Amino acid sequence: MGVFSRFLDIVNANINSLLDKAEDPEKMIKLMMQEMEDTLIELKSSCAAKMASRAKTDRSYKEALNAVERWQNRAELAISKGREDLAREALLERKQAKATLDHLSEELASYDELIKTAKGEINQIEDKLTAVKQKYQMMAERAKRAREEQAAQETLRRANEGATFNRFNDMEEKIDRMQANNDLNRRTASSLDEKFRDLEEMDDIDAEIAELRKRAGL
Repeated sequence: MGVFSRFLDIVNANINSLLDKAEDPEKMIKLMMQEMEDTLIELKSSCAAKMASRAKTDRSYKEALNAVERWQNRAELAISKGREDLAREALLERKQAKATLDHLSEELASYDELIKTAKGEINQIEDKLTAVKQKYQMMAERAKRAREEQAAQETLRRANEGATFNRFNDMEEKIDRMQANNDLNRRTASSLDEKFRDLEEMDDIDAEIAELRKRAGL
């Protein structure tokens, strides 16, 4: 079942109101565009048929106009030749042709009005369809931005999860342990150097003491 049912429903439709009430605005606006396009096809087909009928009527009108002129000329010719009987018959034919001409003239005027109305309806639907397409484009852009924002929020959410921070914490702890080991190794090496320096200093002192004892004859 379509959103609209008649031409006036489309023209008078409050698009914003319909979208506000719709559960799925994007789906609703697609249905609107589809029905408008279907309506346009029907209107254009109907208008084309009317234009074709008018063209046919116009050809008949021109033929009737020629017939009126032809029988008028024949009536004048018959009078000039003294054939009043033929002139009367020619005038009768002219009268019938004139009646046909008047009828066709009315048909042409009627077709002109119908075609004018049809073209006006087509223009109104096309204008409405253009507005709906613009509305749809705006909605599509808003939906795209919303999806992008949602994706960004999801990325941030995942980044803020505990597991992620735990991985960072584990990395920081590993770095801290490495630094601590490096400090410990540096301190161990430094302590060992000091011990050897102490031993070396003791050797020097022992040598000096031995020299003093020797001098003292001890």
